[in-house]
Amino acid sequence: MSEARGEGRDQSGNLSFVVGCVDEDHRGSEEGGRIKNEGEMRKGEEEDDDKDDDSPPERQIVVGICSMMKKSKSKPMTQIMERLCKFEYITVVIFPEEVILSQPVDKWPLCDCLVSFHSKGFPLDKAVEYAKLRNPLLINDLNMQYYIQDRREVYRILQEEGVDLPRYAVLTRDPDRPEECNLVEGEDHVEVNGEVFPKPFVEKPVSAEDHNVYVYYPTSAGGGSQRLFRKIGSRSSVYSPESCVRKTGSYIYEEFMPTDGTDVKVYTVGPDYAHAEARKSPALDGKVERDSEGKEIRYPVMLSAMEKLVARKVCLAFKQTVCGFDLLRANGHSFVCDVNGFSFVKNSMKYYDDCAKVLGNMVMRELAPQFHIPWSIPLEAEDIPIVPTTSGTMMELRCVIAIIRHGDRTPKQKMKMEVRHALFFALFEKYGGYKSGKLKLKKPKQLQEVLDIARLLLAELGQHTDCEIEEKKGKLEQLKTVLEMYGHFSGINRKVQLTYLPNGQPKASSEEEECPTEGPSLLLVLKWGGELTPAGRVQAEELGRAFRCMYPGGQGDYAGFPGCGLLRLHSTYRHDLKIYASDEGRVQMTAAAFAKVRAYVCRCFSILRVNICGYLLTVDSESLTDCQQRVKVRLHEIMQKDQDFTEADYQKLAPTGSPSLVTSMKTIGNPVRTCDQVYTLIQSLTSQIRRRLEDPKSADLQLYHSETLELMLQRWSKLERDFRNKSGRYDISKIPDIYDCVKYDTQHNATLDLEDTLELFRLSRALADIVIPQEYGINKAEKMDIAQAYCLPLMKKIQLDLQRTHEDEAVNKLHPLYSRGVMSPGRHVRTRLYFTSESHVHSLLSIFRYGGLLDVMKDQQWKQAMDYLSAVSELNYMTQIVIMLYEDNNKDPGSEERFHVELHFSPGVKGCEDEENVPLGFGFRPASAEVCVRVCGVCPCVWCVSVLPWGTPNVYLSPLSDVTLKGGGATCYITVSPRFIAQMEGWCHRVFVCLLSHAGFEGCSMVPSIYPLETLHNSLSLKQVDKFLNAACEHSSDAHAKTMKGKHSSQSHAFRELGHLSFCIMMHLHETTTFYGSHVVITSNLTNNSKTTVLYTV
Repeated sequence: MSEARGEGRDQSGNLSFVVGCVDEDHRGSEEGGRIKNEGEMRKGEEEDDDKDDDSPPERQIVVGICSMMKKSKSKPMTQIMERLCKFEYITVVIFPEEVILSQPVDKWPLCDCLVSFHSKGFPLDKAVEYAKLRNPLLINDLNMQYYIQDRREVYRILQEEGVDLPRYAVLTRDPDRPEECNLVEGEDHVEVNGEVFPKPFVEKPVSAEDHNVYVYYPTSAGGGSQRLFRKIGSRSSVYSPESCVRKTGSYIYEEFMPTDGTDVKVYTVGPDYAHAEARKSPALDGKVERDSEGKEIRYPVMLSAMEKLVARKVCLAFKQTVCGFDLLRANGHSFVCDVNGFSFVKNSMKYYDDCAKVLGNMVMRELAPQFHIPWSIPLEAEDIPIVPTTSGTMMELRCVIAIIRHGDRTPKQKMKMEVRHALFFALFEKYGGYKSGKLKLKKPKQLQEVLDIARLLLAELGQHTDCEIEEKKGKLEQLKTVLEMYGHFSGINRKVQLTYLPNGQPKASSEEEECPTEGPSLLLVLKWGGELTPAGRVQAEELGRAFRCMYPGGQGDYAGFPGCGLLRLHSTYRHDLKIYASDEGRVQMTAAAFAKVRAYVCRCFSILRVNICGYLLTVDSESLTDCQQRVKVRLHEIMQKDQDFTEADYQKLAPTGSPSLVTSMKTIGNPVRTCDQVYTLIQSLTSQIRRRLEDPKSADLQLYHSETLELMLQRWSKLERDFRNKSGRYDISKIPDIYDCVKYDTQHNATLDLEDTLELFRLSRALADIVIPQEYGINKAEKMDIAQAYCLPLMKKIQLDLQRTHEDEAVNKLHPLYSRGVMSPGRHVRTRLYFTSESHVHSLLSIFRYGGLLDVMKDQQWKQAMDYLSAVSELNYMTQIVIMLYEDNNKDPGSEERFHVELHFSPGVKGCEDEENVPLGFGFRPASAEVCVRVCGVCPCVWCVSVLPWGTPNVYLSPLSDVTLKGGGATCYITVSPRFIAQMEGWCHRVFVCLLSHAGFEGCSMVPSIYPLETLHNSLSLKQVDKFLNAACEHSSDAHAKTMKGKHSSQSHAFRELGHLSFCIMMHLHETTTFYGSHVVITSNLTNNSKTTVLYTV
């Protein structure tokens, strides 16, 4: 072999082969395609020596695999080498690990082409020595692999090649290079050698072999860090409360790139081939998503032209034919954050085929060019599933828009106090309060300063008798107690507002001082509570999982079609998703949990990043419309009458004839007498709590969500004090707070077993069912006026979302070879999720109900929907309004039937009342589709399908004629026949499938604690909806400009003057950063003429 090899070199010393005559009996024909080890290779050489020299042998190109055995015998390597051996003139030899580690390089097997790469324990120095000795063709350059082991060198090389990198700085802790070790750490930033990195930022060890990468979060997001490491079981990272950077070792500090929750892994095979996959980023919740076989879930993605160029540059710059590197797609650009060197795709037969063909042809072209045969990549046939709508037609889902109320929360609480101490004025001046006369303090550092002042004043109070402070002692103690709750500040569950009062605070309620002092003062308003509870987080997480089923193939573990489902869309960059939330902490946390944030990271809110879109989803309580103020005054007058409701009162208070409203009025009878009962029950409740406090057994009693009996007593005592004033009149505005508190205690603190709690719940709910919805308008005109004032920006945004769906956009698209299960892989499913509070949900629902979308006299389905909505008494937590847009590709592009819109609604979380009292709607169920039912044991032999039309008895259908059962074992599919659909036309399509077997039936609801989506209408056209929204926006633009106060008035006037086109431009300005998936980074230029970037990560 050595002599032959010597004769086979050209004048330059490069390997070349002269292949002799082809002999069918030659071992090359018989043994070609085998992967040989060293022993087999030497035996083959001996056999060659024994053969007749008159028959010159076919020369084989020997490809040597020199790596640790774990890598050489891995599935990807085996799959690729087996395919490589199908080349007639190529033989593969695997170097034994013991030879590599213990034998000198001159004893290593001979080869013509060497595949060698570094991994833990591999002697790279010996491999370099072998290459110098034998001079084989190198697939991956060995010397460059030293550079790949140092992240500093990797970044240097990438910079020299002009590849985009995250902004970074290197901290080298080397006594000989002190100039490279300048680190200044602040609370929310680090300064490395003069380069400032605000949190969140990334800290990477300079050694590429060290995978302990940390991501640090700002204090406004809860602080702490996410610690990444090599996958251990099903974990790839953990959250740590530690916020300080590491003090030993050398690191690269780089800007955190707001991606979409996925990493893009790129695998090159030469400069002209790159395979890309997306996986869930380990920086999210640290849980590795695996398929049914235990493999990490990854999806192929298509690279843009610029990304292909980057792949080529990386491959050539590092001289690594087979090379893996990581891409971060953020802010419309792609950044390389790591180069891994030799790396294979883990589980892709197509990649194995392609890789073997590229490598085989590359080897043949270099060592035996006369036998190089061109090749092409075969195409695969597409398997496209049918996407059913609720009306039974098959269309392509194009857009999902959801407006969602936040989850279960603690009762909202507020305390006001007038302050005059110089320390409060100094704090007010420090943070620029005099500029506008108002100051909002939410940051942990700011709240800590308020707490320090409260502690100082209380300490002075204990040492001296100061009349001014003495009068405020109780409120100072409450201020201190509230700010000390939880042991830390997160910036989202408490806030302090300061308002400058040039002449002091006049007495306006029972909370204020009896004798106001002259001179300027500050009104301090402390707000706390109203934070998402663990139950609320679970509700949001479960609803988030259920929402996946709206997307084609989203059922089960991505269902029966491997290319479908929300995560498939998301990872392949065909899912254009943005999440919006108001600036309230409970709303932001609901959005975080909905996007599948794990429980242990909810405290570190930065794990989910949501677009904080105040002007879309937040309404200042001080900016209410004049109409709403008038409505509240009239509502209070009606509710202050000490007599039973008369017929005239029914006409005044319930002119729409809402059944839920009428029922509540009948329950109340005399509103003042009912308020008396409620007040008495509150007094009884506070007395019971006081007795519990005096009981030594209750000293350490912990209530739900770490509340104490003292705090529980404080919130009920405050309601008792504020609900009835000294004149005996009741403050009707406190009714929602009373209902809020008793609902919370009934649900979460029932173990206290307080007397008459259920009666208080019943009466306060009846009052709240009148006060809450009627605050948003009593008659239809008022409801529309108030709703439009609240929802003008949101309505325009929804209209823009629907319009832009069918427009072409320059975005990354799925590679057609991987478009299995998608009817239009070149286009996106647009999803917009708007998380907000109760006010926006009430207002938007009023617009759909009273805005003239459809005529109830002409549309029976709409009439049924309106009857259903009228029967819903409460828009509870997690209430949803969902708009779904479909496209029928079989219709003419200009046809009105091309785009199909469906409107759905859910009243949210199930309450404490009996289920039978809840009105039934249409049910979000496809009218012609396969319904998957999980069954315990064997396939059932007795089964039926029952259909419940609204208001009709059950109808049982014949299994043989109306439905079809297929499948077996754990899953069966039932398909409803077209004949049945024809029979059901005009009825609601809520289908219940009952399977009976000896092993029993395991039924489940999508989200047991939340009412399912009800279809309000499923045959709207896009033109019809667009016309409706346009009319509502035009009408509300004029009304909004006249009625809104302050900054909202000027903003609405700007919208009215600029018109819809300008609004669209402004929306583009607001959405400076594109968001796909679970991370959102929005750069806003619309607030106070300043540029604000808000980052949230799923």
